Amino acid sequence: MPKPFVSSESIPMRNLALVILILLPASVLGDCTCDPEDEGRNKALALKYKLAAIASILVASAIGVCLPVAGKRVSALSPERSFFFIVKAFAAGVILSTGFIHVLPDAFCSLTPPCLGDHPWGDFPFAGFIAMLSAVGTLMVDTYATSYYQRRAGAKAAVGGADEEEAGVPFHTHATHGHAHGALSLELDSRETELLRHRVISQVLELGIIVHSVIIGIALGASESPKTIRPLIAALTFHQFFEGIGLGGCITQAKFNARAVVIMAVFFSITPTGIAVGIGISKNYSETSSKALIVEGVFNSASAGILIYMALVDLLASDFMSPKLQSNGKLQLGANVSLLMGAGCMSVLAMWA
Repeated sequence: MPKPFVSSESIPMRNLALVILILLPASVLGDCTCDPEDEGRNKALALKYKLAAIASILVASAIGVCLPVAGKRVSALSPERSFFFIVKAFAAGVILSTGFIHVLPDAFCSLTPPCLGDHPWGDFPFAGFIAMLSAVGTLMVDTYATSYYQRRAGAKAAVGGADEEEAGVPFHTHATHGHAHGALSLELDSRETELLRHRVISQVLELGIIVHSVIIGIALGASESPKTIRPLIAALTFHQFFEGIGLGGCITQAKFNARAVVIMAVFFSITPTGIAVGIGISKNYSETSSKALIVEGVFNSASAGILIYMALVDLLASDFMSPKLQSNGKLQLGANVSLLMGAGCMSVLAMWA
């Protein structure tokens, strides 16, 4: 039976992701406050911004996730092209920055005083703990799903070998053919395992993106301050577009059938439904209530753990340690620059949203 398809180079990246989550200092709390938005309220103008946000984010999400899928017809966007690695590295930087700079600090603010009571929320860093558990859980799902599909592929190979023996294939006349067939079988099993791994990656990544996008959308939809909504529109549109590119790249590599691609693209594109939910509950929703803060903090923490793990391990490590990138110095430099640009651009947006 072939060994499980787990890149040895990705193990240090997995450990790094977990260590960063554990050791993240509480200084991210900054000047967290739980004061309600009383300044600049304008329901009519805020509603116009919210509707514009729904349209803008919907279009950006759809275009972003569909661009890599269109690579089947546009050669420049094909996963085998160098340009694909550059764009995917930029998208991974955006996702990584979203987890570290946007989502996780918000989770710390929600799950610590003064917004909640000192006990038990001030006694333990729940946000970091939940993010760590989320990253570990993602690692377990990633590992067990891969090993499960690997065992299944090995079982199929064993059944195929047994059928050949029962057919009475002469060993002395087909020895060379048998070796070639065995090598081809192992290669096909490896490709199938890698394909199934990409499918696991794309589904888990989409879950993490949708969770935090819906949570942010609810907060935006419930807000009645145009001053708060305006920068959120730009930030959400930007990161939804590039997160869509990252997700679309994973979907393309997973080689889903047309129906599965459409379903995943639709689910990703409808993340602005969180804004619609926020509009619907804005009259009764209090962003400073204990229940709202706990729910938002828990989901943001879990989402941050998923995004950070997926960005470091399944998006960056798998591509940066691939033979194609390792054997091409120019491509390696371009991917690193693209990664830093993506992370930097998304980090700069934190100044306004």
